[in-house]
Amino acid sequence: MDLKLKDLRVLVTGASRGLGYATARGLALEGARVAINSRDADKLQLAAQKMESETGAAVLALAGDISDAAVPEQLVNQAVEAFGGLDLLVTNAGGPPSGKFDSFDDNIWQKAVELSLMSHVRLIRAALPALRQSTHASVLTITSYSVKQPIPNLVLSNSLRLGTIGLTKSLALELGSEGIRFNSILPGWTMTERVTDLLRIRAHNNNSTLEEEFRKQAAESPLGRLGKPEEFARAAVFLLSPAASFLTGVMLPVDGGMYKATL
Repeated sequence: MDLKLKDLRVLVTGASRGLGYATARGLALEGARVAINSRDADKLQLAAQKMESETGAAVLALAGDISDAAVPEQLVNQAVEAFGGLDLLVTNAGGPPSGKFDSFDDNIWQKAVELSLMSHVRLIRAALPALRQSTHASVLTITSYSVKQPIPNLVLSNSLRLGTIGLTKSLALELGSEGIRFNSILPGWTMTERVTDLLRIRAHNNNSTLEEEFRKQAAESPLGRLGKPEEFARAAVFLLSPAASFLTGVMLPVDGGMYKATL
């Protein structure tokens, strides 16, 4: 299938590793013009070089912390200036800290709001003028299957990613008449650095090993394993692409069947 992504212009945040990197790489392989972002400039440059060597595409690296209120607009403006416009936007950010409800004060909650909700709001708001000029405008927010089935010890993520889902669905309804599509992917347990960090913390709390926690988590999946970033990326690339032109307002779990409810 031709996804019709060649030469479309895209900004992917949180893309120096994990799901963001895999998504940006998948888009580059389909011929899109890709800008990637991370707050760590050194890691971002290494990611851009790796992606260029793997895909043969030129990759624009834009460093900045998207939890900083001024940065999302700066990133969008840089991408638009470099590409002459913007067609696709992937809003992705590293997750907030793990822990129990009683362990977080107002300051930590507010930082989590900036990272896990307001970064999406600001990126989309900044990108709208350019997206309105595109004939293939599409936005993908990356959230978590925890919006349907809360994950223990992740109260910040469980709470705030619901706000991003509400935002995504609302904008799909509000801006569909302008031809801008909004979808979200709800990833489950996937082999990323973030998941490794979470399971390492779980191993410490349970007085077990990282390997044992990986085995236990994999056993909870109907497929008996964790996902791979490239499996997530294939779904993300399709949802973003013009091939999915009649899909908007979709909240798609890519979780290996971890979400067990019927609706």
